[in-house]
Amino acid sequence: MRLKNSALLLLMAILFFSCDKKRVFDEYKSVGSGWNKDSIVTFNLPELDSTKHYNLYINLRDNNNYQYNNIFLIVAMEKPNGFTKVDTLEYQMANPDGTLLGDGFSDIKESKLFYKENVNFNGKYKIHIKQAVRETGKVPGVKLLDGITDVGFRIEKKD
Repeated sequence: MRLKNSALLLLMAILFFSCDKKRVFDEYKSVGSGWNKDSIVTFNLPELDSTKHYNLYINLRDNNNYQYNNIFLIVAMEKPNGFTKVDTLEYQMANPDGTLLGDGFSDIKESKLFYKENVNFNGKYKIHIKQAVRETGKVPGVKLLDGITDVGFRIEKKD
């Protein structure tokens, strides 16, 4: 009976992950129990088909220790020729009542945050992401952003 349940669970997991046909790249990096303001998360992207277009997402995993309504990120896209495009982005992370947005059944939520659409790549790119959260009325950034546990980057084929 136990073996039968394990086999069924394995089959369900395979079916669940094989349905993600748009995914081209999807990687997470752990930042521990909090994200230090000096910590830059870097993703080395694979060389992709230059004739195709892609949508890009930043994925965050957070838990109930995250105490802010939003998050500010500085995202740098480094091209193969060394040119780097830097964006400062803001995303809502919680409802007005404080409940976290994102998907998940427990206190850990996963947020898929839209970054860019209709991008085409020519060579190997790098993505650098760092947090830039500030408390209201304070100039220095939050040194350790509690509640963010993982930072991810996802590339999907454009329909």
